This record gives sequence, C-alpha cells and structure tokens, in this order.
Amino acid sequence: MSKNKKKISIILAIVLILLFIAYLAADRFLIRHVEITDVNAYASAVAQSTASAGNIVVATAAVPTAQTEQVDQTQEEDSTETTFSYDDWNYEGNGISISITEYSSGSGNDALTYFVADVVLTDAAQLQNAFADNQFGQNIIEYTSEIAAENNAIFAINGDYYGFRDDGIIIRNGVIYREDPARIGLAFYQDGSMQVYDETQTSAEELLAAGVWNTLSFGPALLDDGEIVENLSTVEIDTNFGNHPIQGNQPRTGIGIIDDNHFVFIVVDGRSKGYSMGVTLDEFAQMFQQLGCTEAYNLDGGGSSTMYFLGRVVNNPLGRNKERGTSDILFINADA
Repeated sequence: MSKNKKKISIILAIVLILLFIAYLAADRFLIRHVEITDVNAYASAVAQSTASAGNIVVATAAVPTAQTEQVDQTQEEDSTETTFSYDDWNYEGNGISISITEYSSGSGNDALTYFVADVVLTDAAQLQNAFADNQFGQNIIEYTSEIAAENNAIFAINGDYYGFRDDGIIIRNGVIYREDPARIGLAFYQDGSMQVYDETQTSAEELLAAGVWNTLSFGPALLDDGEIVENLSTVEIDTNFGNHPIQGNQPRTGIGIIDDNHFVFIVVDGRSKGYSMGVTLDEFAQMFQQLGCTEAYNLDGGGSSTMYFLGRVVNNPLGRNKERGTSDILFINADA
C-alpha cells in the first residue's frame, strides 16, 4: 500500500470514529426516543383498564381545555360555577390560592434574586404533571411556558427533567411510566401530603397502593421532618457523562410543604453577575426551613429553572430572559 493510500485510510478511519462519536452524542442528548406518543390517551386507557379490572382508578391525565390569558391588572370573573380574582402576582378562586413574592438583595457577585410562590389547594389533584409535547421518553423537550400553556396551567415550574436519564420511579397523575429505582425521590399523595423517600426501598405499585399521586426523581432532599438534610455540600445526583455538578452557587428550583395541600415553590435565578448569582444547596434548604416547610426537595436547576404564572415567565432564567427546554413541569390546574 502506498503512503498516500495509507494516509487516506487513516484519515477515513478517524472520520468514521468522529462520526460515530457524534452519533452517540446526538443519540444521548438530541435524538428523541419516544416511548409513548400520546400520554393523555395512554393515561385514559390505563384508567379504563384499571376500572374494568374492578380496581380503584387512581387518576386520569388532564386534557387541556382553554389557555389562561395574561392579565395586567386585578380583574374579577363571575360565572355560575365559580368566582375568582387575580393579578400579576396573586390568584384566588376555584379552591386555589397563589401568592408570588420576588426577593432581591446584594450587588455584583453577591447579587441574589429569587421568587417564592405560596400555594394552597383544596384538592391534591389540582397539582399535576405534564410532559413536553404530550409524549413520554428521552430528549423530548419544550419550554416550561409552552407546556404550561398547552395544559391550561395557572401556575407552573419546571420538573425533574426525567427525560435526561433512563432511571428512577416515575409516577405522574396516578399513572406509572417508569420503574428503575435509583435515588432519593419525592412523592405527592392524594391526601395532600408530600414525603421524600428512598426509591430503592419500595416499588411503584406499592406507592400507588399507598395513595401516591405523583413522584419526582432528581434531588437531593433538602428538608426531612423539618431538619436540613446532612452533607448537602458534597452530594451529587448524577455522575454520568453530560450531567453538570449541582454544587456551588447555582440557579435552583425546589418545592416544599408546610401542611397538607399547602406548598412552597422557590425558583432562584443565577449565573448572572449584578442580577443574581444563585445559591448553594445548604442556602436553598435554609430558605424552605425559614418559610416553615417540613419537607423540601431540589429539582432540575440551571437554565431549566423557570416559574410561570398566568401566561408569563415570572423569573429571568440565567439573566437572559430565555428559557431552556425541559421534559416536564409541575403545574396547578383549576379544572381538576
């Protein structure tokens, strides 16, 4: 073989290797792997199958009805069914109370901006989950605001980005989608309570039987029985390729509970000097503890951290006013 042919062969081999690596990266991070093409239809079929088998129907997925429009000032709506009032930061009606407060302090590298939503429900089913594009699988993403609008959400935050990984116990609106225990998860119950739990010590079926309505699989747990969880400064959730560290000052999304059906949602902006640099996990846990929460849990953060309310994004993701796509949201639905 001539030297030129040998060089060409080597170059072709390198190109093929690079193309293969590029394909693996695209398959891991970009290419959609759809397991369920219509989540609403799937959830309804599961509910019907459960009913026909003579078992208790846990839940069905919520089908969107109409999109809530953004408002600029307090308005009141009256109908034969309900009366409610709302403005840019508050909502009252349909058995739901939402009050959002913005907090800002410091400057430069010490700047901090975060948003706290105090939410009181009358029915645990008013807190729901929705998937991007109404599909279940990996690498299926939409903006939090898009998923919220498609599901008639009054209020929403980004969820656990289940689609970035292939493990965890994933129960959404009373339907099991995945069962591969891996970490400390979060469970919402039909009685309005919320508990952190060890996925490896139970099963999805046992959780449903105990009255679980939704689970999230990210973490870490921040508060357990009112106390800050130990070793938050060293914990890591995912260590596989493509995951980013959660230590240090970061944008954060989390949820806590004060009492049954009384939740606190916090979204912290970050990575933006002069606006907000974010918080550590210990500082995040302290926020929930100071607000009176007994349980609190960290969700996907960074550019995903988004709070949505009545048609608008409340926070400023990464200080750029631009959302990052995510695979799922938690939202409040007045029609539940």
